[in-house]
Amino acid sequence: MPVDAPLYPVNLIVSGRPVLVVGGGRVAVQKVVELVACGAAITVVAPELCADLVAIEGLTIEHRAYESGEVAGYRLAVTATNDPAVNRQVFAEGEAAGVWVNSADDPANCAFTLPARVRQGPLLVTFATGGHAPAMATWLRRTFTAEFGPEYVTLIEMLSEARAEVQADGRSTEGLDWQGALDSGMLALVREGRLAEAKERLQACLSSSSV
Repeated sequence: MPVDAPLYPVNLIVSGRPVLVVGGGRVAVQKVVELVACGAAITVVAPELCADLVAIEGLTIEHRAYESGEVAGYRLAVTATNDPAVNRQVFAEGEAAGVWVNSADDPANCAFTLPARVRQGPLLVTFATGGHAPAMATWLRRTFTAEFGPEYVTLIEMLSEARAEVQADGRSTEGLDWQGALDSGMLALVREGRLAEAKERLQACLSSSSV
């Protein structure tokens, strides 16, 4: 069942925070890999665990069934089981305890959904259809993955350094022509390795808008 209500986009900081994953199969592996990349303190609970999941380092693994009420001890939870009753139980107990729960491919038992996503360093681009067409979200991710290459990381670093310099001078970053700089062909210059020219173009745009 898709989600018809508008979804509120948010990027959660899970680094160091306790996250529960219920399930030990292929889908659980996909969820855990993403959570590990974000630095979450992950506990996996499942009566059966696939080898790929066991091989992931840094997890706390409980080789058992989910125990009633244990979701309350976490900030976030993901269920990835083939048992709808377990998914429903974790979701209902999470709701009662104020814990956000995602149930893989089960929107009815979700307090939040997970979009398809492209990561490139600090850049995160997401695609979601509210569960109406998951294949479309995946297709969009595949389509745009090649577009967002490492040059975007370099461009972000340039912008971040320039922003820090403005703030260090005691000036506001608001009102400066950041969009004009980005529209000026900086990305193409970075792709061509002409970093000094890209920086000069950025500074020119910021200087002209600060007068």
